[in-house]
Amino acid sequence: MKLKIKKEILLDGLNKVSKALSTKNLVPVLSGIKFELIEKGLILTASDNDITIQVFIDKTEDMDIEKEGSIIIQGKYILDIVRKLPDEFINIEVIDELKIIIYTDNSEFNLNGIDKNEYPTINLDLSKNPLVINSNLFRNIISQTSFASSNDESRPILTGINFKIVGNTMECNSTDSYRLARKLINLNEGVEDNYNIVIPSKNLLEFVKIMDDTDENMELHIFNNKILIKYQNILFQSRLISGTYPNTANLLPDEFMLGMKVNVSELYNVIDRASILTSDKEKNIVTFEIDGNKLFVRSNAAEIGRVEEKMNIEKDNDENLKISFVAKYMMEALKSFEDDQVEISFVGEVKPIILKSQKDEGLTQLVLPIRTY
Repeated sequence: MKLKIKKEILLDGLNKVSKALSTKNLVPVLSGIKFELIEKGLILTASDNDITIQVFIDKTEDMDIEKEGSIIIQGKYILDIVRKLPDEFINIEVIDELKIIIYTDNSEFNLNGIDKNEYPTINLDLSKNPLVINSNLFRNIISQTSFASSNDESRPILTGINFKIVGNTMECNSTDSYRLARKLINLNEGVEDNYNIVIPSKNLLEFVKIMDDTDENMELHIFNNKILIKYQNILFQSRLISGTYPNTANLLPDEFMLGMKVNVSELYNVIDRASILTSDKEKNIVTFEIDGNKLFVRSNAAEIGRVEEKMNIEKDNDENLKISFVAKYMMEALKSFEDDQVEISFVGEVKPIILKSQKDEGLTQLVLPIRTY
């Protein structure tokens, strides 16, 4: 194998596939990146058994292929070398099948490679009928739901985002049993089969990191135990979480005793300030007291002190209410809305709090209250 390639193109590809490298993997070969040089270009592959990322770098004037071949190079070292070399072009050559020379006009690195035959067989086949979805829409789905999934591995099913796809409707839910993020989308193109799958949130967040801001279509290829996403020159494959996702539809109430409209950023900042006086951000409880057209936001930490903020609100009736919740959950829910105003609806002091957007009717956030007595 022998090639000359523009540094920035190689570095971009390496940065993307390196998201699938694991330092904790018990299989040493999976700490490497597989280089496969073919007539049409360079294929980079990395996997940690949980996710696999493959990037294809098409042959252009920025790449000169002298000899095709395959080798596995330790991911950490090749990334550092390519990142720190100052030259515009980099040469990579394999000699004696396992010795790698990475050189430029002024630098030379010699690395020991790993035999390509040691790399596990990874099936990155595409399905016949993929789901086509806009890349910006998919990015929004992840950012507006993933934060509500659980980090507790004792209930693995809650560590993912549930995608239910029927016809041209997609429903995405994420919950850690204390809050719920839901996004409903009408797809331009429907699917022949119905799907009900759970994708690990952390894997989807890794995928979002390698996306850019271009507005284009991407393909979701769904299988029994995995999903493959085809995006630009990238194939991203993740396992699915097995099990039955809880029915979250019955958590959403139909009737409310009180609704109010507030400015999203103003309320976020008020809760943020109210949660300053705490030693534990994860469990900081904030209380809303709605009295007339005023909202009082209070927080109290016995060993530190107390804080009170107030702001004007619009509400839909004369009811008043007092309700408490975890500040972090409400702030993360507010952060998911892209418009200036949000509607917050209350059922009662110990019933779920519902947040909805006027601009994005498909987005709903739910936060469970905390009893403070």
